[in-house]
Amino acid sequence: MTAQQPYAVRFSAPAAKVLDTLPEHAEDTVWDVLDAAAADPWGFGQFNADDPEGEDVRYASVGQLSLTYWVNRPLNRLTVLNVVWLG
Repeated sequence: MTAQQPYAVRFSAPAAKVLDTLPEHAEDTVWDVLDAAAADPWGFGQFNADDPEGEDVRYASVGQLSLTYWVNRPLNRLTVLNVVWLG
C-alpha cells in the first residue's frame, strides 16, 4: 500500500488577510498546525459534531490559535476558512 501524499493547503481570502497580519511566531504556529493537519486531516475535531454531513469541516486549536479548515477530498486539498489569533 502506498502512503498518501499530504494534503495541499489553500487559504480563503479572509483567512489569508488574517495570516498577513500575524506576528512571525504566530504565523509559524499556523504552519506547524497546518503541517499536522495536512498529514492527517481528520486528526483534529469536527467543527460541529452535531452535523453528520459536516465531517470534512475541522477545527484545530492550539494555545491562542484556532483554525477552521475544510477537507476537499476529491482535490486532496485543505482550505483554511478562518484563522483566529488571541494574542
